[in-house]
Amino acid sequence: QAVMNFERLSEHAAAFQGDDVGWCCLGTTRAKAGAAVFVHVDRDCVVQAAELARTGGCRHLVLQPLQGANEHSRFLYLRVKGEVENLVQAVGFDCCTIFWPAVLQCKRQESRPREWVAQQFLGVARVFPVAYSVSVETVARAMVASVLQPVEGKVEVLENGAIHELGKA
Repeated sequence: QAVMNFERLSEHAAAFQGDDVGWCCLGTTRAKAGAAVFVHVDRDCVVQAAELARTGGCRHLVLQPLQGANEHSRFLYLRVKGEVENLVQAVGFDCCTIFWPAVLQCKRQESRPREWVAQQFLGVARVFPVAYSVSVETVARAMVASVLQPVEGKVEVLENGAIHELGKA
């Protein structure tokens, strides 16, 4: 692990050297950080980290924006996540695996009331558990499994159902 200052990420280029595979789950929330910091962290820092990783030899990047990411969205959160997908793909990795999980089931130390309500509702609505939520443990297992199997094409997008299946591996 390397502790780094994201305001001076380029000073930490050595930490991105020599890895064939990289995983990026970096992000914050607009509510917690404000719009400008959210865009900086979730788009600019992610793209800069991807560029440093590619320059350092990374050939396969696993990225986790979110389900519904769309660079043309009216909503800042979805738009930024869609922009980062396109910008990271343009970096030129041999392969880019993009994860689109639904609501992440996890315990947080900080308070996120809307997320908590969604988690409670989705935890009760067990009729379609794969469609609406996924545990962070399942996402992590799926991310590891995704780099251990052959990829069809340069970019692979895995939605929630596929994440559940791959997470069983």
